[in-house]
Amino acid sequence: MAQWRNGTGTLTVTDGQGGRGEAIPLRIAASYRARSRGLLGQDGIDGALMITPCGSVHSFRMRFTIDVAYLDRKFRVVAVHTMKPGRLGLPRLRARHVIESEAGTMKKWGIRPGAVVAVEQTGTDR
Repeated sequence: MAQWRNGTGTLTVTDGQGGRGEAIPLRIAASYRARSRGLLGQDGIDGALMITPCGSVHSFRMRFTIDVAYLDRKFRVVAVHTMKPGRLGLPRLRARHVIESEAGTMKKWGIRPGAVVAVEQTGTDR
């Protein structure tokens, strides 16, 4: 099991048959404070945000609609939902990580239930 730290990285989507998609810029929120803050107070995001460990999210006080992908321990996508501001997502029992991005981007990237994503951490916050 990887020890995640707050920082940056890349997210790559695989189709389960060896095909890889584009590298997506990723922010990683692993500390309690970073997970609590998430995307609050922002008007958008370039790329995606991974919250870990995490099994459910909310969009209270959000300024924009987001796509949410729930990932299991092996980074397989369990569920994908679009959440408008002011919503509470249901907990996903198998979820260990959550990826958030602007609405519509998950479909464009090919993130759907059953897909596998690869996360590579490239930098950490000190």
